Amino acid sequence: MRIPASLAFGAVVGAAFLVLALVGVFWTPHDVASLDISNRVKPPSSAHWLGTDHLGRDMASMLMVGARTSIAVAVVAVGIGAALGVPLGLLAAANHGGIADDLVMRFNDLVFAFPALVVAILITAVFGASAVNAIIAIGIFNIPVFARVSRGAALPLWTLDYTRTARVAGKGAARISAEHILPNILNLLIVQGTIQFSLGILAEAALSYVGLGAQPPTPSWGRMLAESQTLIGIAPRLAILPGLAIVLMVLGLNMMGDGLRDLLDPRLRRART
Repeated sequence: MRIPASLAFGAVVGAAFLVLALVGVFWTPHDVASLDISNRVKPPSSAHWLGTDHLGRDMASMLMVGARTSIAVAVVAVGIGAALGVPLGLLAAANHGGIADDLVMRFNDLVFAFPALVVAILITAVFGASAVNAIIAIGIFNIPVFARVSRGAALPLWTLDYTRTARVAGKGAARISAEHILPNILNLLIVQGTIQFSLGILAEAALSYVGLGAQPPTPSWGRMLAESQTLIGIAPRLAILPGLAIVLMVLGLNMMGDGLRDLLDPRLRRART
């Protein structure tokens, strides 16, 4: 089986950032909480590979820990969305046209009416700005996405012979959904999860940019962009480096999602052959 080029490129980029984040958990060239005002806005050197920021912090270390923050927030938020959204979508498909289906779809419409940024503002107004609240906001927004995808993919499967046979055999809707429906839509959910992961990275950066994500001293790519605005004419690399990291990460994950779709979708496989 030939691996799509987009999948290979996306996997390499995603793996590179994942390794960067994992290394940042155990080691960084410098302490990201250490301020050295005497060495602020220094160009790249042997001591500071990517230079220093406006507070004298090492940019390479900031990017490494920022990758860890962005990936952790996106993974947990997408996990929350999938863990709650997929069962809701399967429930709606199993009760198509019924009360449960209608309730799930109206819930989806309600959540979609409030973007993640608005939800984050509401949560922050009550509990304060933090990475945890950013995770909750992004996770809530992901629930209806997974619910709609799983419901739409599951509905046609309920009309097939093997699901009807399972019903005649006495299996309930929950068991059929778990044993017959979910395994057959898992490929689609994996692709959607990859895409939502890239959107989670982007959402975390946006929330941190406006001050609603990870708070100091925890580095975040979005906050690094916000803090570099006043110095963009003096040291443009302070904005270019975190911006480039966000672009590459999101681009890589989106290409990996497209590649997985091409690889796992049997209709696309047949079209290529």
